[in-house]
Amino acid sequence: MKSKFLFFFLFALSCSSDYSPKSRGYFYIELPDPVYHDFIRYPFFKYSVSDQVIVTELKDESLREKEKSPMEFIMNYPRFQAHILCSYFKINSLEFSTLSEENSRMISVLGKKAKEIKAVAYNHSEQNVYGLVYELNGNLISPLQFVISDSIHSYFRGVLYFDTVLDRDSIAPVLTYISKDIQVMIESFQWKQ
Repeated sequence: MKSKFLFFFLFALSCSSDYSPKSRGYFYIELPDPVYHDFIRYPFFKYSVSDQVIVTELKDESLREKEKSPMEFIMNYPRFQAHILCSYFKINSLEFSTLSEENSRMISVLGKKAKEIKAVAYNHSEQNVYGLVYELNGNLISPLQFVISDSIHSYFRGVLYFDTVLDRDSIAPVLTYISKDIQVMIESFQWKQ
């Protein structure tokens, strides 16, 4: 009898506290203040890059001259498990049209899966730097892409990828952080020709 009474007392005591379900949360991501410095490794361009970036070359430069292939490198953000794949093309005016159309096709293919595409244009005519940044809303493989060109000799393309499964809400602070880095990059971009 005592055990039934004790069980009932404990049961009543445990049910008296108010329970409210907790919302699903994400890990806190500490975003450091970036320090920018000039990135002048390549002979065709220079720009400001964050100290959070580690640049990795993708191809041997001697092979590039023989193959007439683009110069490619990766701007890694190891802290955020993200990277920007960058490609530089030395072009003529006909190749500019081809690369622009190819870029438009890739954006339209991704756009079919995106909820929304925002395009921001950059125009620095005194530096002969013209750019477009595409932000693709939705859980896509690449939420941000950009192109920079002088429309005559040079074409630079960047595509942001995350090394983890994308959930737009969870990457939002990092995406904003990297977007600011890309904005600084484009605003400081200069051709070295």
